[in-house]
Amino acid sequence: MVASIKKKILIQLDTDRHPSVFDQVVAVDSGVDHIFSYGSVLPEHVRELVYGAIFTRAPEELKYTAVFVGGSQLRVAEEILETVKDTFFGPLSTSVMLDCGGCNTTAAAAVLCAGKEVDLKSTRCLVLGATGPVGHRVVRLLAREKSTVSVGSREFTRAESLCNSITEETPQANLIPVSTGTETSLKDAIKDVEVVVAAGAEGIVMLPEDIRRSASGIRVMIDLNAVPPLGIEGVGATAKGEDLTGITCYGAIGVGGTKMKIHKTAIAQLFESSKHVLDCQEVYELGLRS
Repeated sequence: MVASIKKKILIQLDTDRHPSVFDQVVAVDSGVDHIFSYGSVLPEHVRELVYGAIFTRAPEELKYTAVFVGGSQLRVAEEILETVKDTFFGPLSTSVMLDCGGCNTTAAAAVLCAGKEVDLKSTRCLVLGATGPVGHRVVRLLAREKSTVSVGSREFTRAESLCNSITEETPQANLIPVSTGTETSLKDAIKDVEVVVAAGAEGIVMLPEDIRRSASGIRVMIDLNAVPPLGIEGVGATAKGEDLTGITCYGAIGVGGTKMKIHKTAIAQLFESSKHVLDCQEVYELGLRS
């Protein structure tokens, strides 16, 4: 008698009304056989969905089922992740990954690219759009790499709140909240930095060329927005280690190859056991090893 071959099933829990097509395509390209997608998911919806996942296969077969938490609402997604983990008990669990809007995989790729060019442990960085999902994760990873990080937001109070939140998790973090809402404050923010990462909303110029030229110490610029107008003026979306007046530049597509490699590696790892939990640090460590 030939044993049945279990199909790989990914259960997509998305905070948005329409579950991410991007995440579904990457899952298929990563070898997932079936994707069960749910939109507008809130923490109170999670338990029954997870029960449907863990009660349908024997414990030793649960490695063929995994949960993916996505969407644009990071705080809600983090609550969903915790609820998923709290629903597991005994041998009944699946692996689970959080990657809201690519926040973890994109941030990991960006920090890895920066780390190719400078020693992050002795570098001052500025993250523009730091309070968004991707920016938040970039700050978090840089803090754990012991960079000095200027945390940029148009609203100083939001930058300050993020610094306090990350410092609670990482007490050794060296974070400086900065306002970037005016030309003057932006010039002040970039004055002494060596690495700039733009992680703001698509279609917004976060660092105009004339302001960038006022800072002489910048060595690396990484723009994570691929939608025109680009986040850092002068950095092409396809730039991958390209020189711009002495500054090494990466654009969103240039970073994208590394991001996609990390994303696919993470999806594959979900099906190696039923115990993996892949959030920011775990995804970054996968990138370091791949």
